Amino acid sequence: MTDPVADHVPRDNAGAREIGFSIPQRYNVSRILFDNLGAGRGGNLAITGPSGSHSYSELCAEAGRWGNGFQSLGLARGDRILMFLDDTPVYPAAFFGAVRAGFVPLLINTLTPPDLLQFYLADSGASVAVADAEFCSRFDAVACETTQLRALISVNGEAGDHAAPKLLRAADWLSGFPAELAEADTHRDEMAFWMYSSGSTGRPKGIVHLQHDMAYSDRAFAQSILKLGPDDICFSVPKMFFAYGFGNSVTFPFSVGAATLLLPGQPKPAAIFEAIAKFRPTVFFGLPTLYTALTKAPEAKAADLSSLRLALSAAEVLSADVANGWKDITGLEIVEGLGSTEVLHIYLSNRPERKKPGAAGLRVPGYELALRDAEGRDVEDGEEGILWVRGDSNTPLYWNRADKTAETIRDGGWIYTGDRFLRDGDGFHFFRGRADDLVKISGQWVYPLEVELCLADHPAVRECAVIAAELPDRRMTLRAMVVMNAAPGDQTAATRMLQDYVKAKLLPYKYPREILFVEDLPKTGTGKIDRQAVLRKMG
Repeated sequence: MTDPVADHVPRDNAGAREIGFSIPQRYNVSRILFDNLGAGRGGNLAITGPSGSHSYSELCAEAGRWGNGFQSLGLARGDRILMFLDDTPVYPAAFFGAVRAGFVPLLINTLTPPDLLQFYLADSGASVAVADAEFCSRFDAVACETTQLRALISVNGEAGDHAAPKLLRAADWLSGFPAELAEADTHRDEMAFWMYSSGSTGRPKGIVHLQHDMAYSDRAFAQSILKLGPDDICFSVPKMFFAYGFGNSVTFPFSVGAATLLLPGQPKPAAIFEAIAKFRPTVFFGLPTLYTALTKAPEAKAADLSSLRLALSAAEVLSADVANGWKDITGLEIVEGLGSTEVLHIYLSNRPERKKPGAAGLRVPGYELALRDAEGRDVEDGEEGILWVRGDSNTPLYWNRADKTAETIRDGGWIYTGDRFLRDGDGFHFFRGRADDLVKISGQWVYPLEVELCLADHPAVRECAVIAAELPDRRMTLRAMVVMNAAPGDQTAATRMLQDYVKAKLLPYKYPREILFVEDLPKTGTGKIDRQAVLRKMG
């Protein structure tokens, strides 16, 4: 079978040489889990949390059953399996079973609506999906239209009979398969799994990762920064379907025989504090938005956080107020970093022993970084430039998107991030915004124009403008200025109506947090919306 990825894999591995990363040509990523058996850690705790606990032996057995079950469905090597799952023990078991059998899981955001789910299924050609019972209704006629999906495997509860494809209930179906599963003879540079970008305008991009990428991100980031041991318990509030959460919950703890605490459901502060007190994690992973909610929660003062030895943050700029608030209740300083799905995890990070407030951090060993101007020339310390990154966990391509691959992945495997940074004389990098209009809201990239176009489609809206604005604590938010066809009598109700509309049409995190109703939008002399005037009024 021709490998569509092979021609895109970069061959210059300077970062790998730096960290001494060497991996066999024949390699399967399931070894990250299964090697714990050979290391004598089969009895060690692998997973804990409200959905139950598993030792490494138990988790490997479950993964074996999943892999054998997938094989029974007639899948060919490299076939895609869409995973629409919350953070329970099923996720790592199904994931490692799929990759061990030579299949390619797709890790999909569970907030995805049916029409976007249809795109993921059609784009990937996935013929099998695994979903929590509560999400099976998303696989309706809209989601399954013109796709190859022929089997939906329901887990963690009872799904109704309304799902469009053939429904298999894992509780009954899975038990008939053996726990032993031979490792597929995959190449280290063969496709292993995909994640999709959150998307801005147009279609989201399928980000392909290879069999060796997880092991590389562990060697580069986790071994340099986290320094985990078998006694650690990792707790990532960001979900497993995010690249950040996937590394935190799966790659890093399983690579050293540590445990992971999985918390399904919405990450409310009370539930998070309760999980920390009960399951005693040692390493905590969050986002600035989450740390803000936790430090301001009424439960914070009485929370038992004594088990934690390390706290990390990524995806957004962390304000000093939030960092200080966390330190007040835990005694810990938050270690801040920056990564991307294209690189799989963090490539810029502060260190527990070396950090600067407001900095995204220093270069993570194993990754080459460059700051370049618009013409591609390197800039000096103290000057702003666009960040380029290269490492052996970089995606080789976007699936079926040669145009976007050419835009982002350049010159021998360098990724053009589009992030503007300033680097000081000590090597610390400070985020200065985007080279384009994308902004991060709650840790996810959002394109304000997409939200604006969505709002403009509402039948009650005459015209609108959506802008990104910086909050006092340095997080970004979306604000909308709206002209309605008829003056809203109850502005609170009108605001909620428009926010709910955006959440339903796009993804929930993309809604404008503030809406200002006006009679007219400011215009330029040519009749266009004066966005600078909107920004001045709303920013």
